[in-house]
Amino acid sequence: MSKQVDHNHHNHHGDQHHDHNEHHRMMIRDFRTRFYVTLVFTIPVLALSELIQQFLGFSFTFAGADYVVFGLATIIFVYGGWPFLSGLVGELKQKAPGMMTLIGLAITVAYVYSAAVTFGLEGTPFYWELATLIAIMLAGHWIEMASVLGASSALEKLAQLMPNEAHRKSGDDVTDVPLSEIRKGDILVIKPGEKIPSDGVISRGSSYVDESMLTGESRPVRKEAGDQLIGGSINGDGSMELRVESSGEDSYLSKVINMVREAQAAKSKTQALSDRAALWLTIVAITVGLSTLVAWLFAGQGLQFSIARMATVMIITCPHALGLAIPLVVAQSTAKSAQNGLLIRNRTAFENARKISAVLFDKTGTLTKGTFEVNSVNVHSGPYTEKEILSFAAALEGQSEHPIGKGIVTKAKSDGITIKSVDDFEAIKGKGVSGTVGSKRVQVVSPGYLEEQGLNRPQGAERRGGVTRVFVLVDGEVAGSVALSDTIRPESYRAIQALKKRGIECWMLTGDNRETAEAVAEELGMDGFFAEVLPDQKQEKVKELQAKGEYVAMTGDGVNDSPALAQAQIGIAVGSGTDVAAATADIILVNSNPLDITALILFGRATYRKMVQNLIWATGYNVVAIPLAAGVLYSSAGIVLSPEVGAILMSLSTVIVAVNARLLRVKKEELEEATA
Repeated sequence: MSKQVDHNHHNHHGDQHHDHNEHHRMMIRDFRTRFYVTLVFTIPVLALSELIQQFLGFSFTFAGADYVVFGLATIIFVYGGWPFLSGLVGELKQKAPGMMTLIGLAITVAYVYSAAVTFGLEGTPFYWELATLIAIMLAGHWIEMASVLGASSALEKLAQLMPNEAHRKSGDDVTDVPLSEIRKGDILVIKPGEKIPSDGVISRGSSYVDESMLTGESRPVRKEAGDQLIGGSINGDGSMELRVESSGEDSYLSKVINMVREAQAAKSKTQALSDRAALWLTIVAITVGLSTLVAWLFAGQGLQFSIARMATVMIITCPHALGLAIPLVVAQSTAKSAQNGLLIRNRTAFENARKISAVLFDKTGTLTKGTFEVNSVNVHSGPYTEKEILSFAAALEGQSEHPIGKGIVTKAKSDGITIKSVDDFEAIKGKGVSGTVGSKRVQVVSPGYLEEQGLNRPQGAERRGGVTRVFVLVDGEVAGSVALSDTIRPESYRAIQALKKRGIECWMLTGDNRETAEAVAEELGMDGFFAEVLPDQKQEKVKELQAKGEYVAMTGDGVNDSPALAQAQIGIAVGSGTDVAAATADIILVNSNPLDITALILFGRATYRKMVQNLIWATGYNVVAIPLAAGVLYSSAGIVLSPEVGAILMSLSTVIVAVNARLLRVKKEELEEATA
């Protein structure tokens, strides 16, 4: 990678990032122009070269032709070679010789030697090799930089999800304002088909919203008043008003962009490896180059031949492909993962996802929805129907914020029951609620209250794991009961199956009682569970699994999971949208979908595979090419690699590495099978 294009100075703010990409584009234009100019001057140099003339079977020369060629070559060397020469100086100043040092050295050796020949030294000059080498190097750099830009433009695509302006409402007036002027608390009007300009809550209206580019969820999601919206998602055919909750730097999308950018800039261990390799190749090039020169001179070859070999070795050793092998894969995988609802905060953890041997799930909110749904309504005595029992319970729970109360009200509404008004409402502390509905005194109470009052628990209302039951008393008699349970997410079943199929153990952690935990673990087919775990004990449970030699990924959603997330080798936060800043997690699942853990493991594997392939490509090429360039087979088989063939091969290996990185795909079938 040309060290001038320092791909590690990603800045944290959008505008600076934009400047960085602008700078990148400018450099690409610069290399392109230099390439074309060099090409124009190279043609006459080639036409006047004796070797090329012999090869093409024509001869043409004139007095002073040598000096004309020297003049053209000087222009090529100075103008075309400038990026490499200035790069050489820069690297030596920083005491970090690398790519540019190698190319700069090779072209300087070739130019100085050829000029000496023109002005009287014995031998044949190197002009056409010099010219073609510089042209090929410029082209290689230009292609390489264009492909790097391609990978980092995935971030720009994310940034472009935001519209340019929003319709702000004040009173009855609606004005169009640029996004930068939106403040928390503003009311924005969103028309059908428009992009949502900011994070916020719907204050009026409802619609279906397409959030696929942020969460990977392909189906549009129904949103109504009170629901959260994420800036950058696309409105369907309803119109809505939105109250802005976070704008600009605090918005979900800019957090995502920053995280993706930081992840792309962060070096993982694999990447540090490729940086070390580049330094070593530089040392190898200079050593092998000089020894090649000395060895051939000793073997009695002319200076011309020996220098040609030295220059070729130095040119070929430039590990262009190596500088790109890892960064391109990183950029590609971070962007691809983000499109699939995986936000990577820690690159090394992501690359290690392939090693996961056990996943520990926090139950509530991760495997289950964390909301209670009514399973059954039972009548135990009196002339009531199930509908009436539910209607009594819903009347009392109408005002309740408790998840159980909410579950009962939701069920009554969905069954079309009108919720009656309540008089003399009062809460029985920790045990339930009571009030008058119509002419009857109604109580909705816990099983504990029945025991306290010495009332028998009716038949058909026995305790069962995973089920919470409340009793409805009418005028002091147990008239009926409602059973509810925290629903398991439909995706959880498939997620556990997909992980177990890959030989990964699945464990569950919960603060719930043993019966409930056992019921859920059994239903999902988990390998085991830890029940009645207090928040501060979660970390201990992670340690227990690690002590057995497991490579643990912990998945949790709440603040209380932080120590456990930090303790696990890989901490996965189930991000409920706004909680992107789950500070201790390495990876965040945007969709809160446990199925994405399988996707994470597949992506981690694919990324690691690509990195290794690229490192093999980049270094394997050198292993074969260097000895050939040094002339190992020259005496025995007459095979020797010329500088320009070396340069072509080198650019080719760079292009292969760039293309290979762009081919990073998790096989659709695998993902679908894992998440289907």
